[in-house]
Amino acid sequence: MPDQAPTGPDAPAVAILDGLGAIAGDYDGYIVDLWGVVHNGVEPYPGVVDCLTRLRASGARVALLSNAPRRIPSVIAKLRELGVPDEAYDGVLSSGEAAHLALAARADAFHQGLGRRCFPLGPPRDADVHAGLDLDVVDRPEEASFVLCTGVDDFDETLEDYAPLLDRCLAAGLPMVCANPDLIVVVGDKLAVCAGAMAEYYEERGGRAVWHGKPHPPIYDLLRRRVLADVPAGRTLAIGDSVRTDMAGAAAIGVDALFVMDGIHQGEITAPGTDSPDPARLARLFDTLAPPRAAMWRLVW
Repeated sequence: MPDQAPTGPDAPAVAILDGLGAIAGDYDGYIVDLWGVVHNGVEPYPGVVDCLTRLRASGARVALLSNAPRRIPSVIAKLRELGVPDEAYDGVLSSGEAAHLALAARADAFHQGLGRRCFPLGPPRDADVHAGLDLDVVDRPEEASFVLCTGVDDFDETLEDYAPLLDRCLAAGLPMVCANPDLIVVVGDKLAVCAGAMAEYYEERGGRAVWHGKPHPPIYDLLRRRVLADVPAGRTLAIGDSVRTDMAGAAAIGVDALFVMDGIHQGEITAPGTDSPDPARLARLFDTLAPPRAAMWRLVW
């Protein structure tokens, strides 16, 4: 479990940096979130490609870790489409890749008991999570032995739009594999619901679910083996915009964290009527979690 931090007025202030260059010399490896940090689903944030490129030029290793519910080739294709070059990072891992590998390996009792009849609850763009596996993909929950949840078809849809379908999965007694633990994500200038909100709904009503992705340690273990094997935890910095996934995940694996404020929590930390972060509001985000090393408005050098 993450370390507990002082709460309320005793919560420590979080240092706010103008640029990552101020602390870059303290780290040799970086775990960088995608949605809300590198891009907003539509375009990269200003200065972020330059920042990542500078990190790699300094000799640091940059690992992109996303709760995107699709496999690595799809994530890389999206990055290229948005204008993030391959040279800006050393490797990529996604929650969709982790879910695919777990469904292929069946290495634990939960996955071994899923059966082979898969009901995919998500859009066609996420189909690579189950493609190529020994599964019978079915169209109705009543025909399935488990549900694979990747998210909403359209970013304008709400959790309420999916409640009837989730209730059918519950009535069928289906275990759920959640391929994206995020509750919400930044898409352009709005917030969209993710598969994690569906899995949370499912568990609250008695359903069984397993979650692949941040903040759960297995995905960090896989990332370290693939990209950061030679980087000590004490020389690793995790960068993200979600307290629940990025910051909690960093705390759980014992690495420092940098919080990006212009992400899903932006509306919680800005002073009323302004676009400026309020230090007191920022500190309150970490009432029950050890605060990050520092915070930045966006990821820039």
